[in-house]
Amino acid sequence: MQASVAIQVLPESKNTEELIRIVDEVIAYIKSTGLNYYVGPFETTIEGDSYDQLMDIVKECQHVAIRAGAPSVSAYIKVVYEPEGEVLTIDQKVTKHHQ
Repeated sequence: MQASVAIQVLPESKNTEELIRIVDEVIAYIKSTGLNYYVGPFETTIEGDSYDQLMDIVKECQHVAIRAGAPSVSAYIKVVYEPEGEVLTIDQKVTKHHQ
């Protein structure tokens, strides 16, 4: 695996229920990509072999939030990219903390 991203999508919303509904739609989209992902309390991490594919997913997350009804959306993104090697996997980073 050559890349991983963590994305926190913050859609504008009228209330907490609406916020959660929109974020859930973004997470459903991420799940539909078929890539390995991990939902945390503040962000979702996605890992894959293609940097470009991950960047396309990050971009589409904004579109999903807008289509779900958010008038605007902010996102905070972390990227790890190792084109000639391997990055640490989600499992390597968190499994020992969840046993």
